[in-house]
Amino acid sequence: MRKILAGVMACGMLAVGAALPCLAKEVTISDISQNYWAKNEIVDVVSNNIMTLDGDKFNPDASVRRADFVSALLIVLGNENLDVKVANKYKDINSSDVYYDNILRSDQLGLVYGYPNGTFKPKQEMLRSEAQSVISHITKESNADYSILNQYKDAYNVPGWARYVYAKTLAYGIYVNYPDANELRPSDELTRAEAAVLLSKLKARLNVVEEKYVGPEKLLAVEHLKQSRKAQNDEVKVTSYRNVILEGNALKIAFDEKFYSEDHKAGDVVYFVAPEDICTEEGTLIIPANTKFYAQVTEIKDPKWFNKNARVYLQLSKIVLPNGDVVPFCAKPASKDFSLKEGPWMTAGKLTLCTVTGGVIGGGVGTGIAFIPSPQKIGTGIAIGTPVGAAIGLVTGLVTPGLEYHAKQGEEIVVILCEDASINKN
Repeated sequence: MRKILAGVMACGMLAVGAALPCLAKEVTISDISQNYWAKNEIVDVVSNNIMTLDGDKFNPDASVRRADFVSALLIVLGNENLDVKVANKYKDINSSDVYYDNILRSDQLGLVYGYPNGTFKPKQEMLRSEAQSVISHITKESNADYSILNQYKDAYNVPGWARYVYAKTLAYGIYVNYPDANELRPSDELTRAEAAVLLSKLKARLNVVEEKYVGPEKLLAVEHLKQSRKAQNDEVKVTSYRNVILEGNALKIAFDEKFYSEDHKAGDVVYFVAPEDICTEEGTLIIPANTKFYAQVTEIKDPKWFNKNARVYLQLSKIVLPNGDVVPFCAKPASKDFSLKEGPWMTAGKLTLCTVTGGVIGGGVGTGIAFIPSPQKIGTGIAIGTPVGAAIGLVTGLVTPGLEYHAKQGEEIVVILCEDASINKN
């Protein structure tokens, strides 16, 4: 019966349509193909106005000037509008230059340093090692393991001053090594495509940047989740650093393994997963697929007489993102009493089964009784025994204990947030 009901429900879900992935922002870039190696990162930085187009072209193989890298970096860090409070100390920078304020902002924050001779060299091309040095400089200190360099065949080309730089940024995952994944090429000029990769990765890992370099959090948008009609709220605040799912939102998650209420007790831990990306209607990825949800059984109420089904009470406490980040996450099943229990279809299935079984048994008994005195009255015995047996079966189904709660691996439930959940953009 459970398989039949599950099949019917599955057909219904298929009729509605399969879930779609997060929608990407539409950006038209004529010189970037669909399978270009840095397409996603380029679309990311262009969509967020971190890097600009020349008409409809990105010019991915062009070099990156120091001034342009500074301007893009300030946007990633949320400091593009920082009030300038320092005087110009560079003899090759003039107030009429379009990059004048940004270079002073960089100097005020201590992002990108000038040269000992008092110049900044704004139009000089960035080297890959220089870009990595800037990222290493602004990220939090770590016990970098230099052995990570050994997996690259040109590790001997990394200058002595840059060994810690590369060990640190490689550990943080903020680096670029295209086209050969086994090469670092530290002395090569940084291309715009490579800069897009670095800046996109840095934008996704702002949690590892030292706070003094990061600007104040900005509310970028209020977007909406439409995961379930049981939601009391559908708003998600998208900020420059994180996504905040507001209390009352409802999410669909799935059992990571089968669950039988009769095999569990209060205190047991139950695991769920996000079977697919959870996105806002506007297309922002909020919770990636395969995120694991941790819940604890707080109480199990056994089935009661008169067909009262078992109830399972859970409290979700945290989620673990695919990258390993742990996020507090307070939620409960989205039902009137915050419990999981078998629904009315399963109860109806039980009653139907009891009724049918009772009818079959009653018909059999009626047949046997009728056959003893007169084989010709078998039909009468069936006619009398079947409804009587069915009635007895229905009554039996109504007064017996209800059902245990069973869920298959992958079976979805809806949970509702008891408080806001804040997920960093990383």
